[in-house]
This record gives sequence, structure tokens and C-alpha cells, in this order.
Amino acid sequence: MSTNHHIPRRDFLRATAAAAVGAPLFINARVFGANARFTLAGIGMGGQGRGDLGACLGFKEVQVRAVCDVVRDHRDAAKGMVDGRYGNSDCTTYRDFRDVIARDDIDAVLIGTPDHWHAIIATAAMASGKDVYCEKPETLTVREGRRMVETARRYGRIFSGGSQRVWEDYSWFHRMVQGGAIGEVKEAWVDVGGPSGPCYLPPEPTPPDVDWDMWLGPAPVRPFHSTLIRGGFRAYRDYSGGGMTDWGCHGFGGALFCLGLHETGPVEIIPPNGRDIQRLTYVFANGVRIYHGGGWGGILSFRGTQGEIPARDGSQKQTPPDIYIPNYKGRGGIFGDFVHCVLTRQLPFRDIERAHRTATHCHLGNIAYWLKRPLKWDPQNEQIIGDPEAARWLDRPKREPWTLS
Repeated sequence: MSTNHHIPRRDFLRATAAAAVGAPLFINARVFGANARFTLAGIGMGGQGRGDLGACLGFKEVQVRAVCDVVRDHRDAAKGMVDGRYGNSDCTTYRDFRDVIARDDIDAVLIGTPDHWHAIIATAAMASGKDVYCEKPETLTVREGRRMVETARRYGRIFSGGSQRVWEDYSWFHRMVQGGAIGEVKEAWVDVGGPSGPCYLPPEPTPPDVDWDMWLGPAPVRPFHSTLIRGGFRAYRDYSGGGMTDWGCHGFGGALFCLGLHETGPVEIIPPNGRDIQRLTYVFANGVRIYHGGGWGGILSFRGTQGEIPARDGSQKQTPPDIYIPNYKGRGGIFGDFVHCVLTRQLPFRDIERAHRTATHCHLGNIAYWLKRPLKWDPQNEQIIGDPEAARWLDRPKREPWTLS
């Protein structure tokens, strides 16, 4: 059923901000029994969100109690999935995520909203004692990501980023590279889409079953367009970083993990100049270079001192070295990893620190593309060096009353 309960925006945000400042650095996690289950709510139930919800419904350890979306058709479809799974009509629907977070009988949230909402919802949920599974790209800006890491640590929350491909699709590359099959690797190529840009979609009438102001949230005001609520928001900078952050969180995430660079960052980002630099190039302190585009093997390609992978002639992949690389815990892929970690309080494979570092890599590439000039980056302090204009892109203004402060 639906609810009309509503938390005033300013009261909610004031309380959340006060909690973030005054809370202790650690709160004991819930204690789960041997036959434990935890409760979950889905926030952002478009196509990807409902796909994730369906995966979570497959775990007996998870009980879904609520779904939330600003589009009525999305939340009704999600409710139908949940009620069909449990054979009842108990799943509550919400339009406003704050109503979900206010419930003390929900242990975790699944966030499948557009990217510009991820940080606000995730930090509010964690400050309210909830664990988080958040679709990639987890952030719209670099500063959002660091705040999400800090909030997860302060409240002792589990946060799993939603890039399943980093391990599931690319584990062959991980074993080949980390097992030494092509020697010392100094170059990698990642073939994903490019940066986002301004949104010039023409106005359309806003349907009565869409809360358009809530969809926009912290983003600038603009007229409704149906493309944006059907998953077509990624091309536009106010809501996403384009292919660079969408598939980039998969592809660059895979390359960084292969090379052991997934908890640091580059020291220089060089955009193409039409002359000697043909592709966006990330340079790391150890000399490794990762290029955007130009590979030969699909989304990932690597060159080492003893060869390249995959083979350029398209020949069958060789058997990788038989080595163990720590990856998912529990059973059932990335969602099983999240379920296991909620119950055991272990860090998931795509812990927020790793997810944030990967997203930062992608954001820095976008900034270099947008400004058309090289950037110097300090990965330890997460600062752009010597370029105040570029540094302003590390965060964005948020439309009132939405804020992370």
C-alpha cells in the first residue's frame, strides 16, 4: 500500500547533518543470528533498479519491505515483483526516499536512482544506521565519494558499489596479469564511452504520475523530458558523467584491479591534443599508463614485457595461471557478497573506498576532456595541483535544500 507520511525536508536534512557531525566514530553493528535475515528497501526502481531488486529477492536472507520511486509506474512495477515473490501485498510504496530512511525496521537500502542522487541518499541512509548497495557510478563528483567513505566508516556501515563486471567479467585478465603471464605490465587500454555534456532536450508536459521536482533533486531546474526518466540521463552532465563513468566504472575498475592500482590514483591525466597525444592518458607514479580507447581486445587490453592480452589475432584465450585472487565473499556474485557482508560485517569486494577511487579515476578523465588540458593529481590528498579552475570541478553546487554538509 501507499503512505502519506512525509518528513519535512528542512527538518530531515538538519537532523541528518547534525548526526553526521556529532555521532561517534563507530557504532556497533547489528548482531545477526545463525539463521539471520535482514530487511531491505529499494530506492530508484527504474529498469536497472528493478533488475537489482530481482537479484536481491533471490536470497532467503533478504526480506524486501518497501520500494521507492518518483515515477508511479516504476514503484508499482517494483511492488508487483516483491508481492509476487512473497505471495502477499505487504510491500509499501513511497515517492520520497526520506520516508524509507525514517523506518527503523529497515536494515539496508538498494539505490538504483540516477547518479546525481546517489551520494545524498547513501549518506543519509548510512547516518540512519542502514547498510547500502549502490549502483555504479556511485558518485557524480570526487568530493561526494570521499564523503561517502567517511560516512560509511563513521557509522560502521557496509557499502557495496554496484560494478559486478570488475570481477565477474574480467577475472581472466586478473589471473593473467597478476599471475605474471605477460610479464611486468606497464600499459592498459580501456574502451568505454566518452564524457557527458550539457542537456538541451526540449520541454515536454510533465505527466501527473511523475514527481519531476523530486527527480531533479539537487540538479539544476529544467523542464521535464521523458528520455530522462527512461534511463537516458547518462549523456548529460547534470546527472551523470556519461560513458566515462557508466561503463568506465566497469572497465577502468577492471584495469585498476588488475594492476593493483584500485586504492590509489594517477598523478597526471593528459587529454588528446591532436598531435603527439592521441588518447586520454592516465600516468601513475610507478610508470603505468592507462589509455582511454585504442585497445584491440574489447573493453580491456594489456601489454607487458612478455606479451599482450588478449591475442590480436583473436585466437582462443589461453588458460590463466592457477592462482587465487581475493574476490567475492559468500555465494551468488556481487549481491551474495553484499548479503554475506551485511550479516558478517566484513568489507565487500566493491567497498566504497575502491568504488570511490574508481569513480574518481573516471571523473578526472572527464575534467581533462571538458577543460582540454592536462591535470596534475595528488592521489593521497585527492587534490588537483596548480589549477584552481579544474579543482572546482571536484564538486558541484547542489540545488537547495539538498546538501551533504
